Amino acid sequence: MVPRVLIASAEVPGGGEALRLIRRGDEFSIMLGSNELMNSRLSGSEAALANLACEAIEDRASPHVLIGGLGMGFTLRAALAVLEKDATVSVAELVPAVVDWARGPLAHIHGDSLADPRVQIAIADVGDLIRAGRASYDAILLDVDNGPDGLSRAQNDSLYDVAGLSAARASLRPGGVLAIWSSASDRAFTQRLRRLGFAVEETAVRARRQWRGAPCHLAGNRAAAMTGALSLRASRRVRA
Repeated sequence: MVPRVLIASAEVPGGGEALRLIRRGDEFSIMLGSNELMNSRLSGSEAALANLACEAIEDRASPHVLIGGLGMGFTLRAALAVLEKDATVSVAELVPAVVDWARGPLAHIHGDSLADPRVQIAIADVGDLIRAGRASYDAILLDVDNGPDGLSRAQNDSLYDVAGLSAARASLRPGGVLAIWSSASDRAFTQRLRRLGFAVEETAVRARRQWRGAPCHLAGNRAAAMTGALSLRASRRVRA
């Protein structure tokens, strides 16, 4: 059996348990306690998050995209692959060590994405950037928890409550997109979004598959079921 090796650990500001970077053979994972937040072999859903959001803004000139959470960079790389050269991609990463890992033991996974001239890395709480911006972003992509609850730290709950979602809506340009990674559908959260003026779509995707377009058909605001879906990405589109 290939052993797991602890490569590094880092404290989460305002969090309880530390993040741990684990290697098992040529596979890497980032853990929080017993929860695996991401794995180097599972990138399909992260890529889907970027593609869903960027597809909705593909006709915009000089779009500005905000990504909450760097992680292993799968969402960032997917966004860069489809955005034009006039785009700006701001990445908010709360834990400085995650950026260090991206330039160190995980550099082969991130490739040259951090050196892309379209990319701006901010060591910051994405919630602070959202609250500070008004009509600043064409798309906001959140991949900081396992869904609309604060897994990594309790303060992240404020991203998904009424005040947090209202701030996100205000920071989006007309017709902008809020895309949120979630491990499962959350009916109460979907209803909250709709009450705040979001037009909601949910798309189920496979974590192990590379993104090749939406794997399920959406009829209105109701997502068709996808057997075997390992994770869910909910694309939140603001009405213009």
